Amino acid sequence: MEYEIKPQNKFSIGLKELWEYRELFYFFTLRDIKVKYKQTVLGFLWAVVQPLAMALLFSFFIGKAIVNYTNMQTPYVVFALSGLVLWGIFSSGISNAGNSMVANANIIKKIYFPRLIIPISAVLVGVFDFFMAFTVFIVFCLFNHVGFMWQAIIYFPVAVVLTSVATFGIGTFLAALNVKYRDFRYIIPFLVQFLLFLTPVIYPITITSNIYLKIVMALNPMTAPLNLFRAGIGIGQLYLQINLLSILSSVILFIIGLVYFRKTEAYFADLA
Repeated sequence: MEYEIKPQNKFSIGLKELWEYRELFYFFTLRDIKVKYKQTVLGFLWAVVQPLAMALLFSFFIGKAIVNYTNMQTPYVVFALSGLVLWGIFSSGISNAGNSMVANANIIKKIYFPRLIIPISAVLVGVFDFFMAFTVFIVFCLFNHVGFMWQAIIYFPVAVVLTSVATFGIGTFLAALNVKYRDFRYIIPFLVQFLLFLTPVIYPITITSNIYLKIVMALNPMTAPLNLFRAGIGIGQLYLQINLLSILSSVILFIIGLVYFRKTEAYFADLA
């Protein structure tokens, strides 16, 4: 007699099952963090150095031009860092989650557990890096005399959650595709770099008056989190319509990624 162990429902996130295997979130996330910073001199400080160095670099080359063009009142380096700190969750999460199933092929073939744990844990590594960088961001804002709005206690957590939702949707979709089509291991780094310049990370959404470019930014799932995060330090406006479209985009990507992942996960052990 043969027994087949498989998910009960291909079109749900399976919260009950994920809760039963909740210890694995800790195991995979901690393991990935250790592997990421193993045998590095700076260790966890790399989570801080990377966005800070990029913010200073962008400030040196394009900061003055953007400030003059947009009449920005906030120091550009703070503006850029606010975007890059949050962008770290998205870029790291997509890269890690997109390659996570292939990287864990040996485990997938041996035992059953909810496969969603792997890409979710990969996204959590990016969230961990965010909190490391966020502490420095707070100090950096205080050093540059940039205050925090009281609404930040709402805007900051919501921005992180929305970023994680968008990252999960795209990451799980790419993870499933990467199992079957290994070309995506080369596409993912290019995709992340490409999206950086289509997202208002290093420039404000007001930089253009072109209606088509504004539509592209509105449909970008990272636009709303960035607007909310920056609103917490009094930079810019909330842009209600743009944020709603961006959030809707995140939800759609979340559903697409989840459905495609659950639909194809039965074949992961054979294809990985």
